[in-house]
Amino acid sequence: MAGTIALPQEIMPALQGAVPATIVTCALDGEPNVTTVSQVFSVDQNHVALSFQFFSKTIRNVRENPYVMVQVINPMDFSTWLLELRYDRTETEGPLFDDMDIKLEAIASMTGMSGIFKLRGADVYEVLSVKKAPWRRD
Repeated sequence: MAGTIALPQEIMPALQGAVPATIVTCALDGEPNVTTVSQVFSVDQNHVALSFQFFSKTIRNVRENPYVMVQVINPMDFSTWLLELRYDRTETEGPLFDDMDIKLEAIASMTGMSGIFKLRGADVYEVLSVKKAPWRRD
């Protein structure tokens, strides 16, 4: 994996939470885990935060092996982006956590899950690579 890179402006609509993201982690023994995450939030040009809600297997894998792949989708044109990330830290208070908590509650409210989603932390990841998936028309 390469060093930190900047997020392209073109990916920003995919980081608004309109379409859930997919995260792939891997345990040290090589067993993969794939799950959906409600939010991938732009922190700055080189970092994103993922909502840490209730994914015990995912969190365990990330603590053992900090490298993950995340797929996000732009709701405007359905372009798909793949992000290689490295776990940096978890924030459980402060402006980032508060912003993500408010947004998660809005997502929960729109999906009839108000009161169900509870943000436990904002997991901050360093962006190692960003690739736009090729668009195919069959």
